[in-house]
Amino acid sequence: MDSSIDEAAALPDGEDGAAAGPASGAVGGGAPEAAPPVPGGGPVPDAGPETSGATETPGAAETSGATETSGAEETSGAGVTSGGCGTGAGGAAEVRGAIAPTSLSPSRASDFMQCPLLYRFRVIDRLPEKPSEAATRGTLVHAVLERLFDAPAGERTAPRAKALIPGQWDRLRESRPEVTELFADDPDGARLAGWLAEAERLVERWFTLEDPTRLEPAERELFVEAELESGLRLRGIIDRVDVAPTGEVRIVDYKTGKAPRPEYAEGALFQMKFYALVVWRLKRVVPRRLQLVYLGSGDVLTYDPVLADLERVERKLHALWEAIRQATESGNWRPRPTKLCGWCDHQAHCPEFGGTPPPYPLPVGGLGSGTV
Repeated sequence: MDSSIDEAAALPDGEDGAAAGPASGAVGGGAPEAAPPVPGGGPVPDAGPETSGATETPGAAETSGATETSGAEETSGAGVTSGGCGTGAGGAAEVRGAIAPTSLSPSRASDFMQCPLLYRFRVIDRLPEKPSEAATRGTLVHAVLERLFDAPAGERTAPRAKALIPGQWDRLRESRPEVTELFADDPDGARLAGWLAEAERLVERWFTLEDPTRLEPAERELFVEAELESGLRLRGIIDRVDVAPTGEVRIVDYKTGKAPRPEYAEGALFQMKFYALVVWRLKRVVPRRLQLVYLGSGDVLTYDPVLADLERVERKLHALWEAIRQATESGNWRPRPTKLCGWCDHQAHCPEFGGTPPPYPLPVGGLGSGTV
């Protein structure tokens, strides 16, 4: 598989009847920790082994360098930015009113499974979140690896990749001025220098895991969106798509964190199976391989899906969406305390920490029983 896919063509067209075509945008993903509780009831029905797993570690926002902004999946792609999971100063939370969820991405699915109240804060209330060094570094590294493929194959070297870092950091600060707050208390620039040096180490490590001179990606930062027969819209961004001359598809995702322990491998693959499901629904092609490249630890996790995997993921997502629909209709978003709470920006609004959520901005009981 790996040798045949080194020379990529274009994402092959599938059979007629694909739900929706790809568009431009930027979203990312994450891995779920566990099945979410249905408001007022038990857990979401188990749809297969993908219901178990965990996010890598607190602070592991860096594992996905291009996660969507809060509420971003509720847009058609316009105004969505790469980077951390929240809106910054002047972001979407300040210019758009609350709306009911209309689609699902890997990150937002992970949020609901981790804590339904966190999902509400990010998707419905669109509360702002501070940028983190880890997530911002992930965004920077992703941008460098994407831009490196603009160069001819023979020029895709580690020194060239590292040389891209300053320019991409400048571009990131221009597009997301809030990230400059990360180093506001760093007058001599020592912390920033160390942060950039770590980005260089992550980029350099990638060259020990893959050889970009032998790769010609069919797509980079590919926004995909598909509507299931139920009306549920799935969307996300795939870091890289490789297509072999024989038509075999490999989906690749870069993670700047460390690889999960073996018992959490299934959870880590949830995001990739989500993407594989979307590609299958769009193109009627089951990806030959799913590949997670962990730059933090120098590991590569691969999985070769079969159709039954994707069908299980689809059943799970329908159950998850029904739980989200019920919570949206009732306004009952229960917090789910875990060790990840210590890294949450919303403790001041969380009852588990003595806080009070903002007034619920949607009508309670005013939604129909269909897709929200």
